[in-house]
Order: sequence, then structure tokens, then C-alpha cells
Amino acid sequence: MTRRPAPAASALALMMFTLDLPAFAGDPLPEAPTTGTAKFDPADDAKHAVPDRYRLPAAEFPYKLAPRFVMRHAGVTVYDLTFPSPAPSGNRANDTVHAEYFVPQGASPDAKVPAVLILDILDGRAVVARGQGVWLAQHGVAALFVYMAHYGPRRDGTERLLSMDFDRSMAGIRQTVLDCRYAAAWLAARPEVKADELGLVGTSLGSIVGANVAAAEPRLRNVCLLLPAGGLVDAFYDHPRAKPYTQALDLIGGREMIKKAIAPADPLTYAPQLKGKNLLLLAASRDDILPPKSALALWEATGKGKIVWYDSTHVGAAGYAVPALKAVTEHVKR
Repeated sequence: MTRRPAPAASALALMMFTLDLPAFAGDPLPEAPTTGTAKFDPADDAKHAVPDRYRLPAAEFPYKLAPRFVMRHAGVTVYDLTFPSPAPSGNRANDTVHAEYFVPQGASPDAKVPAVLILDILDGRAVVARGQGVWLAQHGVAALFVYMAHYGPRRDGTERLLSMDFDRSMAGIRQTVLDCRYAAAWLAARPEVKADELGLVGTSLGSIVGANVAAAEPRLRNVCLLLPAGGLVDAFYDHPRAKPYTQALDLIGGREMIKKAIAPADPLTYAPQLKGKNLLLLAASRDDILPPKSALALWEATGKGKIVWYDSTHVGAAGYAVPALKAVTEHVKR
């Protein structure tokens, strides 16, 4: 377990989490969009004890890869990827998966690079995910930022991934995990990518959903969860702000009932699968959104691997962007 002291304020660190991709806009690419077919093979699902709710049959799926621009000074080329969701919700916009692909300069079939999937934070503006994608590509890691269900281009204005409709929210999480399984298959087949060096980077909500993805996808080996949480019900049930709600819930089954309902999406449920990963947790010791004890619970359940604590609140962790991204880069390039 590693603890990091509070650093001086870093303008560069904050910039990485406040600049949106248009601010990086580069030169348009002359390439035309390409279409193709990718294969999903679940051959290792039984061997790796992939949870039943996240299993998929073998399939081929069409995709479209459209060039966005090249960031000459950063050495990064950006593409837009779309493909159909393997778990359609019935919402037309949501059922086309959108992703942004950040490719390092020089990556090629002769100079393959490691690669990761990226999942964003709750607000879904893609600022954090895009910043991570650019950084990783600058440092020799291809990065595929996948929009979660009902986020970004997948949102039609009427539905959200997390809502008061519990069943719909759980279905959205499952859809996102299955979408990411297709995305991992697509990424593994890229000629410039080292298929045996795939990973995942998820932050906040993206770390919770990302833990599910990592547990469900054997291709993903190097897993980085930033601002993570496990044991979600225990983490929040005794919170003072939750008391008005938990008093009512206690009348109809209380903590154990909610834990059973949440379990299919709780990272703690998948601790056995995560133990087999090269796992890095980056947590905030004063996290006021996802309690530090929830990160500790996940760390303990997954075998007490590598965890780094930053002396910050949840949002304040942005001040550690540079050291955190350095740690992530080192971890996924092993």
C-alpha cells in the first residue's frame, strides 16, 4: 500500500481534467471512413469463470471507423468508432455503441503497442476520458474510450444510465459491460495493438462499471481503477445523508435486501475474477463521494495488491492527475 503526500497545485494536472477535446483540435485527416467486420470469440469464458450475466455467444459484428483528426504536436491520431450493441435496449440511439480511438504516432503492425479501454466519470462530458486517452497515446498506449449506455451520442434526452428505475439502470450497466466485451475484441484485432497486452482504465463511476468489465472480459489483463469502490451498500447505508431512506428501507428488508439487489453490479461480487488481473487501485483518502472504506474493501477482497492513496477529496483528486496518469501508464505498459 502506497500513500502519496499532497503536492503543490499543478496547473498542468488541472488542465488535463478541464480541457475538452476540441481544445486539442488538430489537422483533419484525409482518410475516408472504413467499414469492416470484427469477430467476438468467448472461448475463454468458462476457463476464466466469466459471470453468466456477462456471457455472450460467438458472433461477428460490423463496425465503422471514421478519422477525426491528427494532433501533430501531441503525436496522436483520433478516430471515431461505431458498432451495434450486442445487448440492444430498444432505444435506437443507445443501441449504437460510440467510441473514440486514440492512436500513438508510429503505432503500426511493425511497431505494436499495448492498448486499453477507457470508461468515463458520472457527468459524462468526456473531459476526463479524453484527457486520459490523449495522455496514454502520447506515451505509447492506444486508448479506446467507450461511451457507456445512454451517454454522449447514445443519449436521446429521455433516458440515463443511472436513474430511479432500478431495473433499467441494472440493464444499462449490463449493456455497457457487453458493449465493452465487443470493444475489447475489436481492439485485440487491431494490427497496431499487442493483443496480449490489453487493459482497462476506469474513473469513479467508470471504475465501478469498469470492475464489472474487467471481471467479464478475459482479454483485459492490466486494470487500473481510479477512485474505486466495492461493497457499495455497506459503504453508503450508514451515511448520515442516507438515514431518511434507510429507515424506510429497514421496514422492507433493509441492508441485506439492497445488497442482494445491487450485487450483480457491485465490484466486490467479482473479486474472485479480479484477483487474476494485474490490478492497480488509485484512491482518495478523503473521498467524500465514494467512501475510502469502499476502496479498502475492494483492495482487501481482490488480494491486497497495489493501491495508491492520494491525500484528497473525490473531485480534489484532479490535482493528482499527472502522478496518477504516470502510474497508470507504467502499469498498463508492463
